[in-house]
Amino acid sequence: MADNANEHEKHESAAESLIEKITEKFHGSDSSSSDSDDDDKGIKSAASSAKAKIYRLFGREQPVHKVLGGGKPADIFLWRDKKVSAGVLGFATAIWVLFELIEYHLLSLVCHILILGLAIIFLWSNASSFINKSPPKIPEVVVREDIVIGVANALRIEFNRAFAILRDIVSGKDLKKFLAVIAGLWVLSMLGSCFNFLTLFYICFVLLHTVPLLYEKYDDQIDAFAEKAEAELKKQYAVFDAKILSKIPKGPLKDKKFL
Repeated sequence: MADNANEHEKHESAAESLIEKITEKFHGSDSSSSDSDDDDKGIKSAASSAKAKIYRLFGREQPVHKVLGGGKPADIFLWRDKKVSAGVLGFATAIWVLFELIEYHLLSLVCHILILGLAIIFLWSNASSFINKSPPKIPEVVVREDIVIGVANALRIEFNRAFAILRDIVSGKDLKKFLAVIAGLWVLSMLGSCFNFLTLFYICFVLLHTVPLLYEKYDDQIDAFAEKAEAELKKQYAVFDAKILSKIPKGPLKDKKFL
């Protein structure tokens, strides 16, 4: 009996030790999994904070493709489809050569295209009975009212937004924005004196097809250079503000009512 009791106690102690080992193993796995989860969270937070500290030009937080609006225009500007991008750029180049280098006039071009198109369709319609072919199907073009109203509403919203921005600039609340707009207009006036509108438009079109592509390819180097340039500009602006702008007397702005 005593031997059976001792054996039973041994079996119970062995079972208890086995249960303790299993529970310790589970607790250890839970703690290790929780530790690994904590480590993953820490790594993710550190990566996000490090990503937030990286300087990006104009404070962008999205890829260049999304900054350009995404879709087909962004694909064309970033040369996702080289044939389409080359075709668009080639067409713009042909237009610029036609009007700028050859000095062909827009009204003459439109009239000549209409004359050629009307003559071809007229001759085809009259000659179809002689050559036993069906006459051309001329589609009926009708401009729908909802399209015109939608375009007018979109233009109205953009005009109102532009007027609000101009009103905010001339109100004198933000001197930095005012100086930036004046500098931008001055640069545009200098460019306008050097180039005509068509050449300036073509230059901007070519820049849209080259600058985003180069920036997407070398964004790290460009962002590092831009960070240094922005720091230097802020330093120079602080000196300019301390020496000149801070000494300009500013009176209280009063709202005037116009009848």
